[in-house]
Amino acid sequence: MRGRRGLGPTEAAIALARYAELAVEAVDGGLDAVHSVTDLKTGTCTFGVLRNAAYYDLSDLVQRFHALHPGVKVRLVGLNSALVAESVSSGEIEAGLVVLPVDEAGLDVRPLARDEVVYVSATRRTADGPVTIDEMCAAKLVLYDAYAGWRDPTRRQLRDRAALAGLTIDPAIEVEHVETALALVATGSADTIVSRRIAEGPAFPSGLTVTSFDDPLYDTIALVQRRGAHLSTATRRIVELAVASLRTAALTDLQDRPPRPARTGT
Repeated sequence: MRGRRGLGPTEAAIALARYAELAVEAVDGGLDAVHSVTDLKTGTCTFGVLRNAAYYDLSDLVQRFHALHPGVKVRLVGLNSALVAESVSSGEIEAGLVVLPVDEAGLDVRPLARDEVVYVSATRRTADGPVTIDEMCAAKLVLYDAYAGWRDPTRRQLRDRAALAGLTIDPAIEVEHVETALALVATGSADTIVSRRIAEGPAFPSGLTVTSFDDPLYDTIALVQRRGAHLSTATRRIVELAVASLRTAALTDLQDRPPRPARTGT
């Protein structure tokens, strides 16, 4: 409005001025919230890890993340891979590391590394050569991950191999932890299977023979997330730390492989 003293605000502009100030304050507040998450000052990270994470240099993952981003809350779920995949698929957690195979419906799967699965015994001789599926099915076995049972990815691979040969695997003992299984093997009670990473670790019991299968068997470690979902900045950061740990674990690197599209069935 032009008056005797020049231009000035109209009554309408004066009435709207406070609303404009509030709008600017809201935008500024929103930008501050975005920057706090982008800069990893606040927020929550949800991530799943495979049960035997400690053997893959992942045991101090939360500690390393919090040292870098102390203001971010972390929810780290460490379960059998089958259960981690279910938690990611349901949206309970954003992403996770699993051993394949898992039910992949609704998931994007990126293979990262693989580790050989070997047969462990206190009575079998190295000179006996590689282990056949027939021999394993006939052996007295102790298997771990009792809660997950045959949903466990490594067990699934072995069950499928046995089925192709017209055989079944019937463990004599089932326990929850690999350490318990190895302690039983050390007494000669039964044989078991572990990843080579575990077999070559410092806590592996002495006096046990470690043998490959005649058709080598591998655990493939992969990153899973919901199909089409965008990870939060915090979760992307913990994924970077987890992948870096796997790279230092002397495993076969599968980093250059593209993510596999999700399957529509189970």
